[in-house]
Amino acid sequence: MKSLMIAGCLLLASTVAFAEEITLRVMTFNVRYGTALDGDNSWSKRKDTLVNCIKQYDPDILGTQECLAMQADYIAANLPDYRWIGIGREQNGKGEMTAVFYKAETLVPVETQNFWLSETPDQPGSKSWDTNCTRMATRIKFHHPKTGRFFVYANTHLDHKSEPARQNGMGVIDARLAPYAGDLPTVLTGDFNSSAGKSKAYDIALEKGFKDSWVEAPDKKGPTITFGEFKAPKPDLDERIDWILYRGGAQALECETVTYNEDGRYPTDHFPVFAVLRLP
Repeated sequence: MKSLMIAGCLLLASTVAFAEEITLRVMTFNVRYGTALDGDNSWSKRKDTLVNCIKQYDPDILGTQECLAMQADYIAANLPDYRWIGIGREQNGKGEMTAVFYKAETLVPVETQNFWLSETPDQPGSKSWDTNCTRMATRIKFHHPKTGRFFVYANTHLDHKSEPARQNGMGVIDARLAPYAGDLPTVLTGDFNSSAGKSKAYDIALEKGFKDSWVEAPDKKGPTITFGEFKAPKPDLDERIDWILYRGGAQALECETVTYNEDGRYPTDHFPVFAVLRLP
C-alpha cells in the first residue's frame, strides 16, 4: 500500500509539473508601414490578407514591426480576441511601433516597458550610433492564468543601415531583459535586419544565452529567407532577418517561415515567422 501511495504521489507531481508548462504560439510580423507608396501592395489592398494570415496561425502573441496606430486598430477590430500594446517610436509618441498583440483570454500583461535603442533608452525618440531611424523595443511581463506562470516577452526592430546601432541595440535589449535572466523564461522577436548565423547581432544574441527557434525546432517548414519584397521566396537563399529567440529553459517545438498569400498577394514585404514554444 505504501509503495502504491508513493507511486501515486510521484504521478501526481509529474502531472502538476507538466500542467505548469506553457505551450505558446508566437509570431513575428513586419507589417510594412501603412502609409508606404506601395501601389498594388498598398495597405488598403493587403490588409485583409494580413488579418487572414494571423487568423490562420492563431498566435497567442504577435510581435509586429513598422506598425502604425491605424494598422494596429484595424488588426484588433478584425481580430477581437486580441488586445495590443505599443507606442510610436518618435519623440511625440507617433510613428512606427513595435506593437505587441496578445490573446486577452489567455495572457495578462502585468508589466510593460517601451524603451529606445540608444545611449538614453528611457528618452522617447532618442537615437545613437548613427542609426538611420529611431529604433525601439517593447517589453512585457505576462501572467498565464491557466498555469499561474509568468514569462517575459520583448519585440524589436533593429536599424537597417548602421551596424554599430544593431550591435549596440542588442546590448540595450539584453540589459533590459537581464533582471529576469535565470528567473523567468524570455522570448525575443523582431526584424533584426541581420542575417541569422552571419551577423554580429545574431552572435551577440547567442552569446547572451538566446536560442533560435528555427535552428532548435525539430519540426521546420518554409524557406530560409524572410524578406520577400511582396514576392514568392527565392529558392535556396539563406537570409533570415526575422527571428524568434528564447532563453530561460524554454524549448522550440515547431518553427515556420510563413509564405501565406492569396492569389499571389502577400500580406507584407516580409515573410512572418511562426513558432510553437514550450515554456517551463
